[in-house]
Amino acid sequence: MEEKRKKAGFVFKTYEAPHQSPFDKLFEIFKELITYTSGDFDEAIDWLRQLDKEYELTTPEYTIDDFIEDLKNKGYIREEIDPTENGDGKGKTTITAKTERAIRQQALDHIFGKIKRSGSGNHKSKGVGLGDEHTGDFRAYQFGDALDKVSMTESLRNAQINNGIGDFSLTEDDLVVEETLHKSQMSTVLMIDISHSMILYGEDRITPAKKVAMALSELITTRYPKDTLEILVFGNDAWPIKIKDLPYLKVGPYHTNTVAGLQLAMDMLRRKRNTNKQIFMITDGKPSCLRMPDGQYYKNSNGLDPYITNKCYAMAQQARRLHIPITTFMIAEDPYLMRFIREFTQANRGKAFYTGLKGLGEMIFEDYENNRKRRIKG
Repeated sequence: MEEKRKKAGFVFKTYEAPHQSPFDKLFEIFKELITYTSGDFDEAIDWLRQLDKEYELTTPEYTIDDFIEDLKNKGYIREEIDPTENGDGKGKTTITAKTERAIRQQALDHIFGKIKRSGSGNHKSKGVGLGDEHTGDFRAYQFGDALDKVSMTESLRNAQINNGIGDFSLTEDDLVVEETLHKSQMSTVLMIDISHSMILYGEDRITPAKKVAMALSELITTRYPKDTLEILVFGNDAWPIKIKDLPYLKVGPYHTNTVAGLQLAMDMLRRKRNTNKQIFMITDGKPSCLRMPDGQYYKNSNGLDPYITNKCYAMAQQARRLHIPITTFMIAEDPYLMRFIREFTQANRGKAFYTGLKGLGEMIFEDYENNRKRRIKG
């Protein structure tokens, strides 16, 4: 009996999306909504119900109420007592740390999903030399090279080629060394503008900035654990926030005190022992506020005030003297503001990207990678 020949080739068929359970499908949407509502569970569920009415996301067998029950059972939400002024306790549903982590992971997947992950979890420098990241490039052994850098496979191969198998011998001329790259560490401060202009004119600029911050924090903590990331927000003043607080970030009725943000960022970096330090600043508006020595605020929203901008230039120069580059991601496109950012960047000798909102995450990642690269002189 003749065996059937196995046919090889390509089979073309209509694309079928990967199977998702009813919970997983709703959970993907819920994570997006909870980011837009700054962690407000009730508002996110209201939006989800409206979407369900319009797009029939659920079935009689699995409803929104079933989804909420699953969120509780899986540990994504919890009930809390919210005391009122008259003493009556009122139940309130909040998201848990498990949900916060899931939101950060989703932001990472959405923004950096096309990036190939490396197993080592560290960046590489541009130059070859002493280090611990293999490049795949080889060179002849030189006196003084560490023995653990010798590639035995390639060296034995050379010995066989040069001397034959019958009269095998390994000489110094057969040895080759694999080039390696140095893994450096980076301390980064991410500054996020939360002034009122981040939601003006019907454009939501804070949510994309928040997603980028969550993605960057998840990227660094999982892929580059030796690096450090601290996050601060700035309005009339500047203050640090924790990574877990990012989903709840909101804009306020603030002006933009860029100087206060830069001062705090540099204070944070001064405490870091890493040689490589940098500041990322996401902003859409002009600096319009300063805090005076007596605690009063100097505010001017009309155009660019030289008194305020000169203080910004001075901070940029101070950061340059401390070898701290500032990369500004400008998400507005007003020509006069772009001119200010160009002058600010020249004062620091840093970089500026006039991104708008599209591609903000990808651009920040690329710049993060590039800023961490430093040449190792052998």
